[in-house]
Amino acid sequence: MNYLVDTDWVINYLRGEKQTVHVLRLLYEKGLAISVITFSEIYEGIFYYKDKKDTLEKNFLNFLEGVEVLGVDEDIGKSFGELVAGFEKGW
Repeated sequence: MNYLVDTDWVINYLRGEKQTVHVLRLLYEKGLAISVITFSEIYEGIFYYKDKKDTLEKNFLNFLEGVEVLGVDEDIGKSFGELVAGFEKGW
């Protein structure tokens, strides 16, 4: 895995935003991953739009082919906290 994709990128990809689709297709061969948090947030949207659930879920599952879903552990949580605090302080 070389590139960790956040929720906004996945949503834009699923919406067919041309620039996002282009970039992610280029990066796909180098390796893409999403966090389990992004996975959960996408499913939140899928279940929110119940009338489109089947189509949205199918598109998401197609996106996930060849994409790794990463779990969260204590080290990741600590790194996240450090980075966010740094951004907030304007490192």
